[in-house]
Amino acid sequence: MKPLIIGVAGGTGSGKTTVASRILDRVGAEHITYIAHDAYYRDLSHLPERLRAQVNFDHPDALETELLVEHLKRLRDEEPVEIPIYDFTTHTRTDRTQRVEVASVVIVEGILVFVEPDLRNLFDVKIYIDTDADVRFIRRLRRDIEERGRSVESVCEQYLSTVRPMHLEFVEPSKRYADVIIPEGGFNEVAIGMVAARIKDMLAEDFQTAGQCD
Repeated sequence: MKPLIIGVAGGTGSGKTTVASRILDRVGAEHITYIAHDAYYRDLSHLPERLRAQVNFDHPDALETELLVEHLKRLRDEEPVEIPIYDFTTHTRTDRTQRVEVASVVIVEGILVFVEPDLRNLFDVKIYIDTDADVRFIRRLRRDIEERGRSVESVCEQYLSTVRPMHLEFVEPSKRYADVIIPEGGFNEVAIGMVAARIKDMLAEDFQTAGQCD
């Protein structure tokens, strides 16, 4: 039985990780593999440190999506993969990787996962998290300061120069590809419950079909 591959998209700070976590809790962690698109940022160690922060990290070109596509195809063929581990403080990939095993469900989360057709077409279910811009900005501000060692000034400058323009150009338009749109992210218990229930039904159908084939 091939894994069910689910894409979770939405703007920065929309609640994608929270929704993915809630789905994981409801469906069962033992059935799910979780992959963040952020792990596939391109290594910038070849650039001087002062130039790394000037890269537009919200543009699709900043991510090695072709590697993610390759990894998902391998997982679909029931092969484990080694996912990069990215250091957001230095904008470089570490020399370590995270081994990801095959599971019944693979959840892929990121702001740009619906933008590239080669990636988008691998998803069996596409979920878009739709959250107000001011809420998203506050969440990003807190995250970048607390988890990535950024200053308030640098976060605000990046938001205005690249995050907001790229959201309007790439992320928001990708919403049209979604099968399900969840307003207010992790706070929408009704929508999360419905999605989790549907995933369970799809898994049950696959198990039943596999049993009939045996």
